[in-house]
Amino acid sequence: MPVNTTMTAPRTPPADAASAALRAAFRAAFDRELGLSTQGPTPDAAMRAAAGACRELLAQRWARTQREDAGPDGQRVSRRVHYLSMEFLMGRALGNALAALGLDGELRSQLDALGQSLPDVLERESDAALGNGGLGRLAACFLDAFAEQGLPSFGYGLRYRYGMFAQGIAGGRQVERPDDWMRFGEPWELPRPELRYPVGFGGQVVIGADKRHHWRPAEHLVAQACDFIVPAHHSERVSTLRQWQASAADPIDFNAFCQGEHAAAASHLVAADALNWVLYPDDSTAAGRALRLKQEAFLVSASLQDLIARHLREGQPLATLGKRNAIHLNDTHPALAPAELMRLLLDEHHLPWGEAWAITRQAVSYTNHTLMPEALETWPVALFETLLPRHLEIIYEINHHFLDEVRARFPGDEACIARVSLIDEGGAEGHHYRERRVRMAALAIVASHKVNGVSALHSELMVQTIFADYAALWPERFHNVTNGVTPRRWLAQANPGLSGLLDRAIGMGWRKDLGQLELLKPLAADPALGREFMAIKRANKQRLAERIARELRVSVDVDSLFDVQIKRIHEYKRQLLNLLHVVARYQAIVDNPGADWVPRTVVIAGKAASAYQAAKLIIRLAHDVADTVNQDPRVEGKLKLVFLPNYGVSLAETILPAADLSEQISTAGTEASGTGNMKFALNGALTIGTWDGANIEMAEAMGVDNMFVFGLRTEAVTQLMTQGYEPSRIARTQPVLLRVLNAIGGGDFSPEEPGRYRPLTDHLLGSDRYLLLADFADYVATQARVDTLYRDPAAWAERALLNVAGMGWFSADRTIRDYVERVWATPEGV
Repeated sequence: MPVNTTMTAPRTPPADAASAALRAAFRAAFDRELGLSTQGPTPDAAMRAAAGACRELLAQRWARTQREDAGPDGQRVSRRVHYLSMEFLMGRALGNALAALGLDGELRSQLDALGQSLPDVLERESDAALGNGGLGRLAACFLDAFAEQGLPSFGYGLRYRYGMFAQGIAGGRQVERPDDWMRFGEPWELPRPELRYPVGFGGQVVIGADKRHHWRPAEHLVAQACDFIVPAHHSERVSTLRQWQASAADPIDFNAFCQGEHAAAASHLVAADALNWVLYPDDSTAAGRALRLKQEAFLVSASLQDLIARHLREGQPLATLGKRNAIHLNDTHPALAPAELMRLLLDEHHLPWGEAWAITRQAVSYTNHTLMPEALETWPVALFETLLPRHLEIIYEINHHFLDEVRARFPGDEACIARVSLIDEGGAEGHHYRERRVRMAALAIVASHKVNGVSALHSELMVQTIFADYAALWPERFHNVTNGVTPRRWLAQANPGLSGLLDRAIGMGWRKDLGQLELLKPLAADPALGREFMAIKRANKQRLAERIARELRVSVDVDSLFDVQIKRIHEYKRQLLNLLHVVARYQAIVDNPGADWVPRTVVIAGKAASAYQAAKLIIRLAHDVADTVNQDPRVEGKLKLVFLPNYGVSLAETILPAADLSEQISTAGTEASGTGNMKFALNGALTIGTWDGANIEMAEAMGVDNMFVFGLRTEAVTQLMTQGYEPSRIARTQPVLLRVLNAIGGGDFSPEEPGRYRPLTDHLLGSDRYLLLADFADYVATQARVDTLYRDPAAWAERALLNVAGMGWFSADRTIRDYVERVWATPEGV
């Protein structure tokens, strides 16, 4: 599928007249918006005025982009991509918009005249709480790349009022509170009141006189569109994040209200509004599970209705919908899309089954992001019967046709039938339930013409393990597309010091083509360049140190090695292994404080899911260890540990440029790809990591010797688990490890509650699912190699520059080009 390359020519400085006109339009809009403030030209008012002015200019680009994408007489040059994702972790938008429009200097001048500073104004913007972790940040990077590559596209998500949650820390414990990021409004939104679609739940399905299925929902909602515009930096193209806001179709119950039953009169309004309150509501209750499924159904229904309406509005017949439109599922959350698309085509547009299924198969593709069977979303059949009865009928019918195909291919293999069926009849391996459930990943695979993993190892393991049966049926359906990140936010904006060094060393071409970073490789050993790099790194570390002092009241040494792990807290990501090393290092320093220790500051950040008790206990352990280490005068100047709360995009933009060492230490075979690993390396951090996910491709790109690789590899993990893993035996044979476990489990870091961390240590000694003890000795030894290299600043700088030089391939622009070629090309023979 060709990309509309006419929209992606490198941006050159605009002609004086055009540049002057753009600046004048911005000034006029900024002054007009600022004049509306009742508080005068405060920093908050200036931020909102600048956002409003940028939004006005971007809206003009949006209108041009839509006209271009429709093409003359509706004949556009490539498929339009519709990217469905439950989360988009966008971060702040003003700095990105100013950079894309080339107006940061203009705003700085305007603010100077008001006695304000640009950095202060930029800090007034809240992070858009529309995502949580790597999945949402990847989706945000893709929107940026859609615009940069000139790809006709829409991202579709929900407009979350309170995000997942804002993380606070009280007594070392994670405390969740609503992330009320829109409490003062959202200056970037473009409401689309003309785009409203009905969405139903519950009720019953009846067969009409016309012999058709008619769904009569009991609950009626309306999906209202709000747009968020994401600009390209080297053209006037934009991409769109269309977010859906739910509301009840009916107003209040006026009779109930007049009778004084005010809450009851509006209960359906509150229930509808709740769909937009929280990302990933706690699913430990039946009500929480129902809300999650309703969110997913709401997202896909509104998005697909919007897609079909646009397709018809452009004068195209339904028969060409699959050829002209790609519907991409970012993980299993939107996997209901095939069933909803079939419902719309069958029930609303009255297509026959065969034609509707052909269109669905042409349109749909799916990215898998996990190798863990328990993480593949399933829903109780009973819940589907209650909320989505028509969709369940359609899923049954899809399954009937699919299993007929499987039986024809593998006659008599009923075990295979049970494994691949869209319906788990109960008691699946790795689960504790006994009820019948709908397998959402299976639905996505069966309905998709392409399925991809997100790193070479992940894609290989995907077809060997969790999806082996489907890969045997359709080997041509499975592909790899390794993730990438946008260099515009994660290098150009987050690290202007390093960006300027790159401009001086290799020219500015890398800003358009990140592959040009390879020009840095022959320069990496230059001592002067290395010293300049280390000076920039130190300035970034100073900025982070100031934030740590401001937020945590902990002073850290900017000349210490900044050892950083930032990601959602999960057992497989092994923040606990990091803490085991911190404790071992602490104990060793206390034993021999006069030794020549390399000073180290360990920084951890990330949220634990609200119902994930083990992850929350790891956060508490981090704080208890930090309290002990940071207050012990015997290790002063040698070791600090800090946990920065409420990790998000803006915090990452401060942490990433400051990191010396990036911790990417998941158990081999568990991390699908990772993108934080790429952002760290792009900013000149060295990686200590396992042979897992995209770490492997990064090591191959920069040279394996330039990454600190440790731990068991996937084959060894499998062999160890097959033979029978005995973690307690490992602990008994490693005195350093046993001492660490005894200190944690025995209450050295929680003397007021000695048994607080026994659940963690008992698990490690009893089963250790993620093999922390098996990898501990190699991890500690590799950390010693890190210390050795850090003692030689010139050698460290050379290695860091080689890391940067090897990151050109890991651009989201390349990733999107790969999707265009391997996944979103118009399917043949489907």
